[in-house]
Amino acid sequence: MAISLSKGQKVDLTKGNPGLKNLIIGLGWDTNKYDGGHDFDLDSSVFLLNATGKVSSEKDFVFFNNLQGGNGSVIHTGDNLTGEGDGDDEQIKIDLSLVPAEIEKIAFTITIHDAEARGQNFGQVSNAFVRVVNEQGNTELIRYDLGEDFSIETAVVVAELYRHNGEWKFNAIGSGYQGGLAALVTDYGLSV
Repeated sequence: MAISLSKGQKVDLTKGNPGLKNLIIGLGWDTNKYDGGHDFDLDSSVFLLNATGKVSSEKDFVFFNNLQGGNGSVIHTGDNLTGEGDGDDEQIKIDLSLVPAEIEKIAFTITIHDAEARGQNFGQVSNAFVRVVNEQGNTELIRYDLGEDFSIETAVVVAELYRHNGEWKFNAIGSGYQGGLAALVTDYGLSV
């Protein structure tokens, strides 16, 4: 049975699941009724962070224009332009055994494409979640439902996987940002 987390909670991932290797990180969301004349396009992105909390290069920023990072250990399965339907809207596949040793954290984010120009924000998004699935057996291990904590934010750091004493842990973060993807990219050490 999956562990359901609240904002700020951390849980061991590999310690209680020996041999866990291949993960699917599923991210999903719905948009509220909205009549702004523009489509809503949310995007998941992944930042592979070193000990300083920054990406070492653009190769460690995985998103719809760069679908692989960490020497192939992290694979984005592609951009969902509408977010319609049930279940995961976008997925990230991770092979924990292949994540380079210098990567200490893997941060998962959701941003709204062109949010400022379209007048959109996370106050118009509902039912956002992240879940961790063991690809072997397709078993959901962890789920974090973000709730409705956001209003004017255009980007959210949803969660992160991080190394601790040789094991991987999961941290439910749920922190909103203004400035969209550009703000996150800058915060994580890349120039826009």
